[in-house]
Amino acid sequence: MSRRSEQTSRLIQREISELLEHHVNDPRLSRLISVTEVSLSPDLRHAKVFVSTLGSEINREDMLAGLSNASGFLRKELALRLKSRHTPQLSFHYDDSIERGARLLRLIGELTTTE
Repeated sequence: MSRRSEQTSRLIQREISELLEHHVNDPRLSRLISVTEVSLSPDLRHAKVFVSTLGSEINREDMLAGLSNASGFLRKELALRLKSRHTPQLSFHYDDSIERGARLLRLIGELTTTE
């Protein structure tokens, strides 16, 4: 990944996190959503936004539907904040790495207590 692409990814990640926290009023999108990663295409026109949530109170499908509905607003706000020639199309994907990590730690804990 080029330096420009990395910087843009981090900026998009930070801006979407801030927008979700303070400006999106969809009840499907609680405050417990975190943007874990943003992956940009080489031409910077498409962004895969990976999101995760803590706890099981939020239904993944509802959360992704809410993000999909808010994508137009998020893209418009990104265009104002990024000040670049093109604003990437956003696609949202659930990232279960936090859950997998917690499960792995729990399994390791169980192994160490049974020995």
